[in-house]
Amino acid sequence: MSAETAAPVFDALGDPHRLRMVIWLCDSGPCSTTVVTQSVPVTRQAATKHLALLESAGVVSSTKRGRERIWSVQTALLTDIGDYLERLSRQWDQRIERLRAFVEDD
Repeated sequence: MSAETAAPVFDALGDPHRLRMVIWLCDSGPCSTTVVTQSVPVTRQAATKHLALLESAGVVSSTKRGRERIWSVQTALLTDIGDYLERLSRQWDQRIERLRAFVEDD
């Protein structure tokens, strides 16, 4: 994963309502738009727009079941994002360690 592919995901998760929806879906499993809307203090129309943005970023996906959309989290993408953040964390740890070694050698 690169910064270019990770950025839309971070952008989508950067909104508190969208993040709350993803957490709800992680905790509850696949849910209808009606049920997911209960997790945020916004109108159904606003929630639908948030879900569409999350879907365009690849964070969630939906399937049509009758008149409802059923939303679920794309766990593989979130795993990739977690791995990406872990890699960045290790890189910073290594840089800090090199800086510490440099400062202490003086």
